[in-house]
Amino acid sequence: MTHPFTKLTTTASSKPPPPLITFTFLLILCIIGFYTLHHPYPSPATPPLRNPQTALHFQKTFLSLSSNYTVSSYLRDLTHHPHLAGTEPSLDTVRYVQSHFEQLKFNTHTVEYKALLSYPVHASVSAHFSNGTTVELSLTEKGISQNAILDVVQPYHAYSPSGSAYGKVVFVNYGREEDYRALEAAGVNVSGCVVMARKGSVLSRSGVIFLAEAKGAIGVLLYAEWDRLRGGGVERGTVMRGVGDPLSPGWAGVEGGESLDLEDSEVSKRFPKIPSLPLSFENAQIILGSLWGGFVPQFLNDLGRVNGGRVGPGPTMVNLTFQGKKKVATIYNVFAVIRGLEEPNRYVLLGNHRDAWTYGAIDPNSGTAALLDIARRYALLMRLGWSPRRTIIFCSWDAEEFGMIGSTEWVEENLVNLGAKAVAYLNVDCAVQGPGFFAGATPQLDDILIEVTKMVKDPESESGTLYDQCVRHPRVCRTSGCAMIQRLGGVDSDFASFVQHAGVPSVDMYYGKDFPVYHTALDTYTWIVGHADPLFHRHVAVAGVWGLLALHLADDSILPFNFLSYSDQLQENKDILSNLLDQRISLDPLTAAIKDLTSAAKDAQNEAKRLREQEHLGGVEILKIHDLNDRLMLAERGFLDTDGLQGRQWFKHLIYGPHDEYESKLSCFPGIADAISQSTSMSKKDGEALIQHEVWRVARAIQRAASALRGELT
Repeated sequence: MTHPFTKLTTTASSKPPPPLITFTFLLILCIIGFYTLHHPYPSPATPPLRNPQTALHFQKTFLSLSSNYTVSSYLRDLTHHPHLAGTEPSLDTVRYVQSHFEQLKFNTHTVEYKALLSYPVHASVSAHFSNGTTVELSLTEKGISQNAILDVVQPYHAYSPSGSAYGKVVFVNYGREEDYRALEAAGVNVSGCVVMARKGSVLSRSGVIFLAEAKGAIGVLLYAEWDRLRGGGVERGTVMRGVGDPLSPGWAGVEGGESLDLEDSEVSKRFPKIPSLPLSFENAQIILGSLWGGFVPQFLNDLGRVNGGRVGPGPTMVNLTFQGKKKVATIYNVFAVIRGLEEPNRYVLLGNHRDAWTYGAIDPNSGTAALLDIARRYALLMRLGWSPRRTIIFCSWDAEEFGMIGSTEWVEENLVNLGAKAVAYLNVDCAVQGPGFFAGATPQLDDILIEVTKMVKDPESESGTLYDQCVRHPRVCRTSGCAMIQRLGGVDSDFASFVQHAGVPSVDMYYGKDFPVYHTALDTYTWIVGHADPLFHRHVAVAGVWGLLALHLADDSILPFNFLSYSDQLQENKDILSNLLDQRISLDPLTAAIKDLTSAAKDAQNEAKRLREQEHLGGVEILKIHDLNDRLMLAERGFLDTDGLQGRQWFKHLIYGPHDEYESKLSCFPGIADAISQSTSMSKKDGEALIQHEVWRVARAIQRAASALRGELT
């Protein structure tokens, strides 16, 4: 049987229409097309309700839906028991977060990875004093119940090698290069000794261990000064270099995928070769008080109250023993998606990690509770008629404590899509640690971050906003009159993979600078209620800033990015760099590149202003907005370099990333900072050439960002 459409199109007797009718029909089509182009009907691209007044209404409604009781209940549920990544109890938090998102009717799923994790089997430390006595130092924390002792993993350093170290003790202060220089000047040699260091803000835990190893130490004992405030807590943590699963460096550790052997050099170089353990402040003082030997005046602030500044070696000997096991475990990331109405292929991501060393009330589940409450409020907004312009993705990461593993594996697996579609990543690790609001950001997000703080109530005052607090206590906003927005060059939370590997604009925020129960068994719901945030008002404030930022980034027709803030930051850091370098090294390439970025940023700002002033947006203007948004979104990717940082190629960002953490006065330009450090052990000519090359690399990266912002080819 012949199909009727086939018959209709092949009938020989059909006559062509008269020319006049054809011309009239084409003319009508042209008129309709012209009218549609310049006077489009309401469509997903131009919804009638998408206007500033409606957006402000939903923002205010979002704030009004806050509930400190709800946040408190989420946190209490999440912290009933410890939930270390890769263990059976951690699955309860997976199910809890997943169930919460599903009950809100969000599109929810989990993504699993295989990762190498590290757990303790046995650990002990004994001190042998010059009078012949020996003391076994307890590694069990004080102030916790017998049940907690049984439930909580004992204090240890993840990825520390198994082994024993027996030798004289030397106190090395913070374990920095400058500390070892001070020891050398005092005639103290740490080779063959067990070094004791206090945890500082400059060197990471792994940095202390690796540097001690390089200096010839045979073991490390590490304590935190704020232990004395918490009555016996001991700080756990990882000593692995870098981020992500060590068996799949640069690619995701998926089931059935490539996995390196544990003995592979790419794997083994990430682990120290000498054993280490954490100690309580109390136990550290027992050892420090027994040291004789060298006198280092620079260390007096810490040692003066103990033994007059004597640092050893010895005569006290220490026997440090650690036995651990490394095993491949399954980790779980949980995601919930609110699909964007007009731009579903543009993603705004909100992320927090879920795993904890112990109960994790502050780190990280204060952030988890805030994330769940934002999701609850968004669900209520949707019932009131709100839908985001762009897609919002809630991310609950696993195994962050071992080295940002969950987020890193996911970023590596989705690198191309994130590069093409991710608008921004908004991270909260510990939502509340203590007093004072703090934030870190890539600079183009400074302005919108500051504007949002003007809408959120300051929980520390009867009236006023977080912005007012910032003005009263200048800690945060760097480019707009206060000094509080920090930068994201550290590797200390899940933003690292997004900024430093994928080039995604990011924000990190938290209430309180630090807290005395960090990574201890005392990080409980009870401690938060008693100390950090009794009424959970600070939690509400962080959730307010976090949620409002996401609303702006998801709903604003033009992305609220200001790259003039970026160029200002680059200029400020270039000026700092000029004071550190020899005049023979030219910074002219940097100067020219920053000038180019400033020009492109001004053009983008002016273009955004013109488009915002348009009363009626036709098809042409909508296309211009989409084009501008793409350029604003992609410009951050320009700062990436395919070769990455020398010796740490995974880190691609040449403006913000980890530098040679042993010694640097720069907070950005990690490649240049590394070159300056390396040049000290090279000939003058070779050292200057290395630094100059890194200056050129940064200049080219800034030029790439400027070109992306313009959207034009050369």
